[in-house]
Amino acid sequence: MLEGLEKMLAKGVDNALLRFGLGKGYLDAGEAARAAVHLRRCVEQDPKYSAAWKLLGKALQAEGDLDGARAAWADGLAAAQAHGDKQAEKEMTVFLRKLDKAQNS
Repeated sequence: MLEGLEKMLAKGVDNALLRFGLGKGYLDAGEAARAAVHLRRCVEQDPKYSAAWKLLGKALQAEGDLDGARAAWADGLAAAQAHGDKQAEKEMTVFLRKLDKAQNS
């Protein structure tokens, strides 16, 4: 799957959905740094894409960038609330609480 998406990108296709697919694919493959690059580009192209913000936070957390993860989830939370994406809102709220709890213990 990733190879096909990378070929599309190399041919000049570049949109939020493609970047989300690449980001999710790399995150699932355990390549958080590569995932973060694509997910960052995804939210630059579509700042309302709450699912991308959620995965960007996960990728950054996996890299050890907890401040970056917090910022991504906070931006994602705002995007989710603005567009009524209740599921993403709940998930990112939980991620932020867990991050706070881990950092305060």
